[in-house]
Amino acid sequence: MGDTGDVLLSVEGAACWFDVSAPWLSRVSERRPRRTLKAVDGVSFGVRRGTTFSIVGESGCGKSTLARLVVGLIQPTRGTLRFGSVEDSEGRPVRPRVQMIFQDPYASLNPRWRVGDIVAEPIRELGLIRHAADVEARVAQLLNLVGLARNDTKRYPHEFSGGQRQRISIARALATDAHFLVCDEPTSALDVSVQAQILNLMRALQAELALTYLFISHNLAVVRHMSDEIAVMYLGRIVEQAPAEELFGAARHPYTRLLLETIPDLEAPNRNRLPLAGEVPNPIEPPPGCSFNPRCARVAARCRAEVPILRSIGSGRAACHFAE
Repeated sequence: MGDTGDVLLSVEGAACWFDVSAPWLSRVSERRPRRTLKAVDGVSFGVRRGTTFSIVGESGCGKSTLARLVVGLIQPTRGTLRFGSVEDSEGRPVRPRVQMIFQDPYASLNPRWRVGDIVAEPIRELGLIRHAADVEARVAQLLNLVGLARNDTKRYPHEFSGGQRQRISIARALATDAHFLVCDEPTSALDVSVQAQILNLMRALQAELALTYLFISHNLAVVRHMSDEIAVMYLGRIVEQAPAEELFGAARHPYTRLLLETIPDLEAPNRNRLPLAGEVPNPIEPPPGCSFNPRCARVAARCRAEVPILRSIGSGRAACHFAE
């Protein structure tokens, strides 16, 4: 991970649990215990400034909950999330501004507002620019930065395509002079050709503005294109973490290997692949030991009894008793 001074976000033992019990009267009358959903359960990692840290996994593994923890939309049950400082225009250390790009560009923009007002809202709310003419000029600059025109400020979201709406969402996130962007599957609702355009735009903006990304996705091909470091989540925990090229070249956890098997290979389309068997266990009542053991082809007695610790192996980490 490098020097700790280079880490913009440090997450230590973060957990987010939800009480999903039946109403009190039902529990008492039917003698049912409380039930807890451990959406995120003891996650630790660090994100170096200027890089992209990606989190991948199947639906329901806790990716989006973790994203909301980072931006402060929900509070952790336990654990800490700390941001390092950045320098303002005068060279003074300040807390970095954090913004989020949401998954669905059709739901994340107010349909009653014009695009100019949508992008200007965070500028006005934070008091970053006082004069109306200067706000208008800044909004036009932001739209131009993401590949839209100045005249687009007068239009409504329904007049744009999905890719253009996501560009508006990116412009709105950058309106606060954000340093850290949490991207919750920002291209999953878009066509494949449009996905490539948005991803290339995000990489160009990262290079130009020195942005740091926490990138959430279930699409491994997208993650490989974007990432410096990747963490794989399963049932609320990180089961493997490694630099992108190392993870794709020599994954150590059986779950990661099975995920990689799902990526199409144009050079070997008919290769023999081990299917990803079974369903994700009930997160409210996870299996004992390693949570992946009901689906693992290499399961042993130890896997059913002992929870594996996420330990360092090479330049990465893996939570598997037989990772070596």
